[in-house]
Amino acid sequence: MYVLYEEDGDIKAGTLLADNDSSLQIESQHGKRGKLKANSVLLRYPSPSPAQVMESARALKEELDLDFLWEVAGGEEFGFEALATDYFGHTPTPAEAAAIALALHNAPIYFQKKSKGRYKAAAADILAAAKAGLERRAREAALRAEWVAQLVAGQLPEPLRAHVFELAHKPDKNSLEFKALNEACAETSLSPVRLLDQCGAIPSSHEFHRQAFRLAHFPKGFGFPELAAPLPPPDLPAADAPAFSIDDAATTEIDDAFSLLFRPDGGARVGIHIAAPALGILPGSDLDRLAASRLSTVYTPAEKFTMLPEDLIAQYTLAENRACPALSLYLEIGPDYRIETLSTVADRVNIAANLRHETLEPLFNENSIGQPGPDYPFRHELEWLFAFAGHLEAARGKAEQVQRHDYVFKVKEEHVGITPRARGNPIDKLVSELMILANNRWGEFLAERGVAGVYRAQTGGKVRMTLRPAPHEGLGVNCYAWSTSPLRRYVDLVNQRQILAAAAGESPPHTASDPLLFATVRDFELAYDAYNDYQRRMERYWCLRWIQQEGLTELDATAWRENLIRLDGLPFIARITGAPTLNPGDRIRVALADIDLLDIDLTCRYLAPLLQSG
Repeated sequence: MYVLYEEDGDIKAGTLLADNDSSLQIESQHGKRGKLKANSVLLRYPSPSPAQVMESARALKEELDLDFLWEVAGGEEFGFEALATDYFGHTPTPAEAAAIALALHNAPIYFQKKSKGRYKAAAADILAAAKAGLERRAREAALRAEWVAQLVAGQLPEPLRAHVFELAHKPDKNSLEFKALNEACAETSLSPVRLLDQCGAIPSSHEFHRQAFRLAHFPKGFGFPELAAPLPPPDLPAADAPAFSIDDAATTEIDDAFSLLFRPDGGARVGIHIAAPALGILPGSDLDRLAASRLSTVYTPAEKFTMLPEDLIAQYTLAENRACPALSLYLEIGPDYRIETLSTVADRVNIAANLRHETLEPLFNENSIGQPGPDYPFRHELEWLFAFAGHLEAARGKAEQVQRHDYVFKVKEEHVGITPRARGNPIDKLVSELMILANNRWGEFLAERGVAGVYRAQTGGKVRMTLRPAPHEGLGVNCYAWSTSPLRRYVDLVNQRQILAAAAGESPPHTASDPLLFATVRDFELAYDAYNDYQRRMERYWCLRWIQQEGLTELDATAWRENLIRLDGLPFIARITGAPTLNPGDRIRVALADIDLLDIDLTCRYLAPLLQSG
């Protein structure tokens, strides 16, 4: 006696060795013996052998018309033997019954399994949808195979062209394009980026990095929606001294300016004036939500993405030759440069000049201060403020001991210029000390009045944002509330609202327990770190572009640590190969090769030591 049975999700045939009512001992058609539950048996038959039955059943199954079989089945639940009888028009042979069982078992879109050997035909609409799905998947499989073949051959399928950057940086893993690319990568042993590049899909390495940043942080694009720039209050009091700003030539978000009125006793009244977009951008407004979503201006050597729309910046930036709304900190300074009193007001300040680094530095520098020479706008004010800045720096105990360099990038029409610029020169010291002073004193101002604020603290070498005043050890101040760049940083805009409310004796927009304030700090820290990382990556990228532009194959460098070096004249740290043991500060010559603009890296090979002077 033989049996047709279901086991492990398949239809099988075997020889019955022993029948114990609830279970059977059988031998499969392949000679394997085992125990089988009685309710797994679909059919018992005397002949032919299991192997013959299954061979004939599989052949018959291929001849069955599933659509006709579905029509024969009707709408009620049925057993496979009954359907076999209706289909063949006679009592089915074991092979015919097995063929129907196999067909039903392997066609779940046509027949729903109800129990062992029993099925029900799928509803017509469900079957139609399932068949359409099968046809779609078949078309997609054929299309995917075509795309894979093109990618392996180094050709970019046209439908993938519109999705290149998404595929490289933020793919939809359920998309047909990604599946084809992934399969092609497996065949070629290339990463998605390298395969796309091999297919000529990445003609611009700069755009490759730009789009990676956009997809991660600006998924809706870098542009702004149409929002009207609000006007500041018209009734602000007018300041009584002309002010000037100091920025580089590319700066459009002019956040800060200074004014000075000299006193007969040798002291002065100093005004630190900060652009005041908080006077127009109301909490919870569309513009506020926009600023809160962007959180900071993003700077790169080739471009910047501003936090606020250009028309609003134009409305509130401290541009020369006009009266601008400002949040002003006025300080009465004695002849000994000690601060006697200070006050905070919102007013309208006449900006007499926007001084620019490029034209000011040749006139106002360490060699010219206090020396005879040509006069220039605000020379007396600048030299007095520089002396005051020196006093502030000494009071903090943070005088610059190490001469460091920043690097000024200028990228115009793909041409790269990189110029080292000494940090801590008189312009930098003047501006930074007055900004530290304002951020410190406004932080104290908020704390003294019990008004919530966002502070930047540093203890134990760790810098963090906090909602409580805390020391900033790196700057040598008891608290530091970022407040001087409200056109560029959202936390400064938030703090400016709090300061304005405190100065006016009004209730501030945020309390110390406001969950929006906590969310702002969290989101700002994440965004600010990501934006700074992107800036550093793009500076490295443009360094490589500059090396290519200049045709350099060798360069001097300084050992930094372990197997890392700093290339001369560039803010670029690289790994070195083939070098002997080097000590930090050792000067060497290196060979440059294998510049990779996608990975933003190059190979530096040791050539020779450089003679140390002195």
